[in-house]
Amino acid sequence: MKQNDVTYIYQNTFSSLLALIKILIDHKIKPMNLKNTDYNPTLLDTIIELELKDEKSFLFWQIKTSKKIINIAYYVFLSNADNKELIIYYFLLNSLKYQEKIIHMRNLKCVDKALKISAYVSHENHKFKGFTRFKELQNHILYATISPENNILPILSKHFQNRLKNENWIIKDEKRQIISIYDKKNFYLVNASNFSLNELQDCQEEKQIAALWKNFYKTISIKERKNERCRNNFMPKKYWKNMLEMSDEIEKDNK
Repeated sequence: MKQNDVTYIYQNTFSSLLALIKILIDHKIKPMNLKNTDYNPTLLDTIIELELKDEKSFLFWQIKTSKKIINIAYYVFLSNADNKELIIYYFLLNSLKYQEKIIHMRNLKCVDKALKISAYVSHENHKFKGFTRFKELQNHILYATISPENNILPILSKHFQNRLKNENWIIKDEKRQIISIYDKKNFYLVNASNFSLNELQDCQEEKQIAALWKNFYKTISIKERKNERCRNNFMPKKYWKNMLEMSDEIEKDNK
């Protein structure tokens, strides 16, 4: 059987992917297809799902590579890039040979792609540290919705775990239907279908706070210095729907 006829499956977690990559490297297999369990195979696909021991493989990569290399691979994993698993595979494969030097070897396609994708995910995560808008619910829980291009919720949650450590909060990724729930100690990622948000209502003061925030945004703007191109660079329109202060402009665009 040819390798390009085989699709290797992992359990849709970073640790599971690392375990699969370790097995493939150990057996000197250079795969053509690596997919998670959400993958819908074609009639021509041959699916192989191996028994993966996540903890041991993660320890292996910690010993054989550096934290920086693992973080780059993790950010690629969180991306929406096509064939990201293969990019990670070849990036880690080469890291075993070149170690920390791999980061400077952009002449290798896998390295160049990994660094560009990782930087893109990091950049979007940084934007959402400022773009995420919370509102207070009746039970004093802070609630926000986001729709990022990449699956940044795990790393964004770590930021707000430190930034809002004394609050209970929920962040919902509407694009992936994933929710992050923080209980003043830890945050937990759950599928939105397993958690009902229908009973959560805004607190009584929320409308007043929202009105004040929108008025503040309008007040600080200077009409004569308005620069749409510059604003769109710093605040892309694709993020506006989850930003309270942009709701009026969205309504104007829809009319």
